[in-house]
Amino acid sequence: MELYSKLILTLFLSISISSVFADNLIGWREHIIDDVKLGPSDLAGSDGLEIADLDKDGYIDIVSVHELDTKYGVPRGYVRIAWGTSDPKKWELTTLASGKEAASAEDVDIADADGDGWLDIIVACELAHLIYFRNPASKHRSTTWERTIPKISLNRGSFIRVFFADFDEDGKVEVVAANKGGENPEIENAPLNNVSIFKLPQDPLDGDSWEEQIITQVRIPINSQPVDLDSDGDMDIVVGSRGEARILWLENLGNLQFKEHNIDLSGDLESGSWLTGFNMDYADLNNDGRLDIVSSVWPSSAYILYQPDSPENKWNFLKIGSIKPDRLVSIAATDIDADGDIDIFSGSYSLGSRDKDDNDSLNRSYGSVVWFENTASGWKKNNILRRKRGMYDKWIPYDLDGDSDLDFIGTRGNSQPYDGVIWLEQLSSRNTQPVFSPARMVDSQSVPFPD
Repeated sequence: MELYSKLILTLFLSISISSVFADNLIGWREHIIDDVKLGPSDLAGSDGLEIADLDKDGYIDIVSVHELDTKYGVPRGYVRIAWGTSDPKKWELTTLASGKEAASAEDVDIADADGDGWLDIIVACELAHLIYFRNPASKHRSTTWERTIPKISLNRGSFIRVFFADFDEDGKVEVVAANKGGENPEIENAPLNNVSIFKLPQDPLDGDSWEEQIITQVRIPINSQPVDLDSDGDMDIVVGSRGEARILWLENLGNLQFKEHNIDLSGDLESGSWLTGFNMDYADLNNDGRLDIVSSVWPSSAYILYQPDSPENKWNFLKIGSIKPDRLVSIAATDIDADGDIDIFSGSYSLGSRDKDDNDSLNRSYGSVVWFENTASGWKKNNILRRKRGMYDKWIPYDLDGDSDLDFIGTRGNSQPYDGVIWLEQLSSRNTQPVFSPARMVDSQSVPFPD
């Protein structure tokens, strides 16, 4: 009888604990990592970012790029590093580059490019060139990092995305980059532009010796993301074309040779929508052993594209959800609520003024952040925040405070003087709590979600 009672008690506690976790409510607390009060007074246009332990002190560092624009055409920018500490609310901030050498800095990636065991940095500048920074291996925060602007990247119009990857599996990374031709090109008259791999010399600081290999040309290339899409052990490339409203993938055949495959859908997207591949993430969403693509679909939706069993077949797709009338730009696929399946975290791109709140109708695109919850009955949209001004262009999931749930590190643009780097701390509680707790007392005006 005593054993039976213990079994009943154990079962009751197990059910109760499961119910506690199932009934938890998720909220988010905003923290500022970098902005005009902590960094340069003209910091604005915050865009791409990546994280890594650059100085090997055991704490994650954040490399962010900032275009400095309240309108198109500002030929300067910043590359900033937030150095991590034991306290995720305390960061040491430094400027890696500024001015014309970081002109409209748009995207960044991190890898050991010279094989010395220290992580280096590559930046794509939307109004200029590529620029490479070598990790000094000591005195990281006080030493000026050596750098080069590869000669072959000069006077090329507009580099929009850049990535490190070892495509030929020789133990040394290459650089792949998309060049869209101009900062704001007209779609109707856009010429074909390059997606290229750059082979690095033994010393990547030798900027005259970088070699370019054009791997495809499309109209307004907007992405060139390395991913092992076919799961064969080498890195393929998924390309997005804004001018042609399509995506494609380049199958790695070895020795820097690639075979191009269209990604043709099995039907039509909803009216007024188009796929450009500007922001994508990857996961096996239907558990068939193949990576699927989670993509923003302009202007307001997130979709899953299910990889077929053969590159020649069409891709089935599913609409995850919409944040209409806001413009969805960022996609991060990860298990947000720790229930064992993949959810989606997204942010939008506000229209209108970037340095003041306009008195416009609420039925236009504002700066919002949401997450789409993967449930047994379908996808559920969970609203987090919506402001008149904000461009939430990229999110990196990472348990920054070490409490075993995922937080999100991101940038905020389109909202000077509130642009910069932020992190959203996930808060889980059985009790009613605010969905969102802002970091500032004064900020761009909050507006309600239309739903």
